[in-house]
Amino acid sequence: MAATAPRVIVTRPEREAAQWVEQLTALGLAATALPLIAIGPCTDPQAVQALAEARARLAQAPGYRALMFVSSNAVLHFLHGAPPLPSDTRAWAPGPGTARALTQLGVAPAAIDGPAADAAQFDSESLWQQVAPQIRAGDRVLIVRGRSAGVHESAEGSGRDWLARHVQAAGGQVDWAVAYERGAPRFTPEQTALAEVAAHDGSLWLLSSSEAVANLADALPGRSWTAARALATHPRIAQTAHAMGFGHVRECRPALEDVVASIESAP
Repeated sequence: MAATAPRVIVTRPEREAAQWVEQLTALGLAATALPLIAIGPCTDPQAVQALAEARARLAQAPGYRALMFVSSNAVLHFLHGAPPLPSDTRAWAPGPGTARALTQLGVAPAAIDGPAADAAQFDSESLWQQVAPQIRAGDRVLIVRGRSAGVHESAEGSGRDWLARHVQAAGGQVDWAVAYERGAPRFTPEQTALAEVAAHDGSLWLLSSSEAVANLADALPGRSWTAARALATHPRIAQTAHAMGFGHVRECRPALEDVVASIESAP
């Protein structure tokens, strides 16, 4: 490991950020958590009702050909209180963190599908390359997602409509369930001070969500980010960071080994 590896600011939600800090620290990297998204249970009455109906359908026939979980938080908030997945229902995970959450909650690894290990990105497009042959006419797929608290969104949202269209084009039907809500964090004075310093001291911001980047901009209005450095885990996130004004943005896959390699090679 390079002796000059920068401090990493981990911006994932609190639970995931703590896990990442632990892993990075164990590898000898300096890492600090600064969650830029707050996660909580869904509170919208209609969404709560739809979530209950989706869980109930798991035990019905015909049920779902597959459940697509957009994140580990989707897994945790949907499967908690839900019946076990039927043996003929697949669990789709767009990335390794989501797959780990599924196995931790008892889903058999053989029932989980995800992007190829060497995929350029861990996202819906890479996932679809692996799961497209599963869908037959009439099959039903449930997409489990989150929503932004206090923001009106369509049932589909904006992040997974590409996958839904491809399922439908293959003859399948798509249902949606909102399992959790995302919100902007409320920084403590210590967190505000950390963000102010990390904007110009050479720290490397690990960015895994465009929404998180927007929350950071809102938390520190008027702050210049031209001296800030970021490591973005998807091209769309990198574009958002560039638009916000980050002076230096690199991209890498979100797998731990890729993130570590990018941190260690950071100029």
